[in-house]
Amino acid sequence: MTGPVERLARRGLFLLDPETAHGVSIRALKSGVVPSCAAPTDPRLEQIIAGLSFPNPLGMAAGYDKNAEVPEALLRLGFGFTEIGTVTPRPQQGNDKPRIFRLVEDEAVINRLGFNNDGHGAALARLQACSRQALIGVNIGANKDSADRIADYVAGIRTFHAVARYFTANISSPNTPGLRDLQARESLAALLSAVLAARDEEAAKGGRRVPVFLKIAPDLTEEGMDDIAAEVLAHDLDGLIVSNTTLSREGLKDQRQAKEAGGLSGKPLFEKSTAVLARMRKRLGPKVPIIGVGGVSSAETAAEKIRAGADLVQLYSCMVYEGPGLPGRIVRGLSQLCDREKLASIREIRDSRLDYWAGRNV
Repeated sequence: MTGPVERLARRGLFLLDPETAHGVSIRALKSGVVPSCAAPTDPRLEQIIAGLSFPNPLGMAAGYDKNAEVPEALLRLGFGFTEIGTVTPRPQQGNDKPRIFRLVEDEAVINRLGFNNDGHGAALARLQACSRQALIGVNIGANKDSADRIADYVAGIRTFHAVARYFTANISSPNTPGLRDLQARESLAALLSAVLAARDEEAAKGGRRVPVFLKIAPDLTEEGMDDIAAEVLAHDLDGLIVSNTTLSREGLKDQRQAKEAGGLSGKPLFEKSTAVLARMRKRLGPKVPIIGVGGVSSAETAAEKIRAGADLVQLYSCMVYEGPGLPGRIVRGLSQLCDREKLASIREIRDSRLDYWAGRNV
């Protein structure tokens, strides 16, 4: 449950349109108005994934801090890691406003932002001022009008290699026309080959190998999941992020807002994204790291992602409804789960409900 201050702040923010409220929350984090509320360190929650040491398994997903304005402030809220972006080589305005919609009854959000961001240069300058110890990932994408989208991803690798702790290649946003076509097998093979070659060239120069993750959509067919799994394994990719927003509108209460175009996130995405996560775990086997995203709103939903096959979890939209105290509450709740179940590590529950979620028809 949120506290009285958070409930009051939420009421104030909900008087504003969603995009204005988002800007206000960024400014509040910049100013220090939002107090730090990190949970106590718990070694049972620590994870070593893709060679990186995560203090806890909860991260802020890309989309909130698009321009790397507040990554360290987010970490002080209790997140074990955070992901900036999506950033594109050149600044772009994104799609026309309004382009974010709250579905309050559903505790969901629809957005059609379209990779609005300040471009590589602005984000790089901000990240260069951050502590090198901060676990900050960089989510890279392509400009809407790019003549060579794969080259845009390669540019992201080269630009941010010195400052990124990991990369995410975002090929699954529904708001850039044709972007999801990169999930098709032939296109994906070309993308992964180019991105990983650029990463390896940069690593050879600087001696540091930065992990690369791939972020996929929840709206894949079984054949599409087969193709992605095959390419992830063939290219020895460092990991997968499951999933981005969905185009589905099934089961929503707010049918007026449901008519808006864009990707749906928040609580209604939980079951669909968790089922796809489990199916990808089945395809990839136990060794490939997976980050589970979609509808995480509590310690129990975070734990359920892990039970379905995730090594780490991320959230974003549910913080709109639960407030900035949510990450701290989730991390403390995961510690309490370890107490109740007498776990030496939260990792012990991974895959414990894999078959259940892989069999869900959602």
